[in-house]
Amino acid sequence: MTITKDMTIGEVVRNKAEAAEVLMSFGLGCVHCPSAQAETIEEAAMVHGLNVDELLAALNK
Repeated sequence: MTITKDMTIGEVVRNKAEAAEVLMSFGLGCVHCPSAQAETIEEAAMVHGLNVDELLAALNK
C-alpha cells in the first residue's frame, strides 16, 4: 500500500501498524488520539510544521 498525503492517520495506522512508529519519530505523538484519526497526513504535517514529502517518504520506506 502506498501512503498518500490525503489518507487519514487512522487509515494509515490501521493498514500499516509500523507507520505509528514513523509518525511518532516525526513528533506526531497523538497518533492514537480520536481527533488525529480523522486528520490527513498533509494536515498533520502542516499543523506540526513538517515537510509532507519527507514524512511520506519515511512512511512509504
